[in-house]
Amino acid sequence: MIHLVDLLCLSLLCLTGKTLGDKNGPAVINVDRGAEVVLPCSLSTKEDIELKLFVWRKAPQKDEGQKEVFLYDKGIDNRGQSEEFKGRVSHFQDKLKHGDASITIRNTTLSDSGEYSCYFPRLQPRQTFYIQLVVEPSKVIKVEEDSDVVLPCSLSTKEDVTSGLFDWRKDGGLKEVFLYDRGFHYNIGLVGQSEEFKGRVSHFQDELKHGNASIIIRNTKISDSGVYSCDFPELQKPQTFYFKLVVGSAPETNERSLMMT
Repeated sequence: MIHLVDLLCLSLLCLTGKTLGDKNGPAVINVDRGAEVVLPCSLSTKEDIELKLFVWRKAPQKDEGQKEVFLYDKGIDNRGQSEEFKGRVSHFQDKLKHGDASITIRNTTLSDSGEYSCYFPRLQPRQTFYIQLVVEPSKVIKVEEDSDVVLPCSLSTKEDVTSGLFDWRKDGGLKEVFLYDRGFHYNIGLVGQSEEFKGRVSHFQDELKHGNASIIIRNTKISDSGVYSCDFPELQKPQTFYFKLVVGSAPETNERSLMMT
């Protein structure tokens, strides 16, 4: 097994500022969905790699295998590149002579999140470097604990979804928040809703005819914080919308806590 070695000094200046590599684990890079991000990979020896081989891969995640992100072998050779990365990934040709194998991923999506490896199989010794990429929704909704919050989700076409299907989930689909299926939903006739959301989530029935699949979560908790998705899987062109909900303590609660300490 190849581990992260100290030959790499990772540094990145992007939307989130400077991120440094940590020899105790992968460097973590956070970026907003839709933005452009650089995944850094440089040899501390500054060895010229213009005639070398390096490969970028994305580690397997649930329900999917390893992804081929970018291959350089004395020039670009992206045969076998995973479909989702085609046309979105590039390297820095003029920096190869300085041992820099960094890549840029454009138009990042939430599914780009995961662990990436930058592998030099022909170096002696072989070297692999790791980056943890976290792509977050660009839409962030903040609310105080115990209050109600509306998570908006509307089709730009205003298409009637009264006889359609839409599904709200949290944390990458791990938790079922609200499912609407042709008039039935978790409050009427359907089962499978995550226990923590039972009795707290509802939709706007009168707004469905205008393509509005928004929901309201009542009595929000700190644990409700996370990434939510609103998915329309049966449209001619399936659509998914993402939101990040941040639930914070009410100011009164914070003041009482300060007085007690």
